[in-house]
Amino acid sequence: MRKLFVLFAAAAALTTAACNTVAGAGEDVSAAGTAVARCADGKTC
Repeated sequence: MRKLFVLFAAAAALTTAACNTVAGAGEDVSAAGTAVARCADGKTC
């Protein structure tokens, strides 16, 4: 259980470091959604 918590904490730290602001997080989520939609439409993934 402790290993899972440490892994989750590390992932959260990396995610937080990747997008410093709420606006940055919104842009990241938007870009991910666009990529998923392109793949679903059969375009380049």
